[in-house]
Amino acid sequence: MDQRQILSIIILSYESEKNIESITRKVIHTMKEENIPFEIIIMDDGSKDQSYRIAQNLSASNDNIKTFQLSKNFNSPYAMFAGLSMSRGACAVVIPDDLQRPLHTVVAQYRKWQEGAKIVIAYRASREDGILSDLFSSFYYFIMNTFSKVNFPPGGADGFLADREVVDILVNRISHKNTSPIIEVLQLGFDPVFIPFDRPKSTTGSRWTLKKKISLAMNTFFASSTFPVKLVTFFGFCMFSIAFIVSLFVIYAKIFTDNTLFGFPVPGWATIILVTMFFNGMTMLSLGIIAEYIWRIFEEVKGRPPYIIRNKNEES
Repeated sequence: MDQRQILSIIILSYESEKNIESITRKVIHTMKEENIPFEIIIMDDGSKDQSYRIAQNLSASNDNIKTFQLSKNFNSPYAMFAGLSMSRGACAVVIPDDLQRPLHTVVAQYRKWQEGAKIVIAYRASREDGILSDLFSSFYYFIMNTFSKVNFPPGGADGFLADREVVDILVNRISHKNTSPIIEVLQLGFDPVFIPFDRPKSTTGSRWTLKKKISLAMNTFFASSTFPVKLVTFFGFCMFSIAFIVSLFVIYAKIFTDNTLFGFPVPGWATIILVTMFFNGMTMLSLGIIAEYIWRIFEEVKGRPPYIIRNKNEES
């Protein structure tokens, strides 16, 4: 087996005792049929059923299969990071335990990697997840593409194949808290290649509750967007500026006219409102400035590389 060509296939398993064995065997069959050297990592996300025991049996019968189980259900982004950290291949891909990303897509991603691509992202050309799920996803990707630093492909990204260099960056240099691998991958550069696929309906039913979807959406948005911070700063600056300018007119009316402005009387409560507006504006502006510093601390703690050298030519 050529170590420089091994594909690490990370299968995310959660409450999948009915299908983990069949999926694993399908993966093995496809890889052998396509003559792709591989290792399989089954990452169990704290299942309460027999999923992990079945995975252990599969591992015992095949040296190419490794199994791991998280101490509880941490949700798929953390399971993905955990699986990537256990991979040893020249490249790695994560697939769900319901094969909603068909294996021929994984093969296509691997072929693109062989051609030199560092990141190959599969995006949904079509999907069969139901109207509400589709609406939620469309709204999420619209918000992310409009107000964050991440640009998702049409239909949203549904997994990626990454070169070992990219995997090492994800595992060793970026904090895994409150983010997801796809969000981090889309910010790394490397000119990712995009492959469309038709996503079939899940045969096991979605285990992503609305609460989990909202939590993931918020985590990924706040992990990749400065928009909320900029918005607070902008509103604070506008409120402060308006109050300051109007105050000049009111002061002028009080001192140099008979308490009128443009022919209209200036009521006494106008001063109170302006003072309140002025200090509220100052407070919001100050919070915005503080938030800018906190965001920079967040970026530092997150550990995203400030730059990545892609190519080297050190010959003199």
